[in-house]
Amino acid sequence: MTIDLYHISLSSPCRAVRLAAKLIGVDLNLKVINIFEWEHLTPEFLKMNPQHTIPVLDDNGFYLTESRAIMTYLASKYGTDYSLYPKDVQKKAIVDQRLFFDMEIIFQPFKDYFLPLVLKKGHDEVKFQEIPRNLPFLEKILENSEFVAGDSITIADVALVTTVSNYEVVGVDLSKFPNIHRWYTTCQKILPGYDEINLKGSVELKELWEDLKSK
Repeated sequence: MTIDLYHISLSSPCRAVRLAAKLIGVDLNLKVINIFEWEHLTPEFLKMNPQHTIPVLDDNGFYLTESRAIMTYLASKYGTDYSLYPKDVQKKAIVDQRLFFDMEIIFQPFKDYFLPLVLKKGHDEVKFQEIPRNLPFLEKILENSEFVAGDSITIADVALVTTVSNYEVVGVDLSKFPNIHRWYTTCQKILPGYDEINLKGSVELKELWEDLKSK
């Protein structure tokens, strides 16, 4: 059985799915979608995802979009280490909350700045300065626990670490947030495939950011 992931390596949601899959122990067949060549707007791709966003998972004909939904699906269906996405309802609820926290609170300010830049609307200095505005919330979450949902790593850490790496790409000084810096450093060390997936993708994202800014 083949599990396909339609992705682009510089996308942090795509990187999050790949990191989570490796942590869970799922092999993905990677299929690159070149959004700069409009491959996400082809009729074939729109049949899988009418929203024309990536990543998209194809698990033997079952299509799923939204990186955090994909991660919970992979953990629920294929995971054997239940600490990554607990079966206990309350522990799972905390992981889910952190995933939503990533999407709405941490990722959104970066997206608000970066997406218009990709769409060639130019660098918005106000939105750029607002990117780290919600980091104090993450700093507080990490005040009394090693990871974002407790004392062991979960898929919520995977989602957040890829988002925070975007902040580093655009020059946010994480050393101002000692709890985040400590957690971020730990995740880089213990997540399997971190350099190959997230570090490499972050380098590509930085190159794109610098190129877009220069124009």
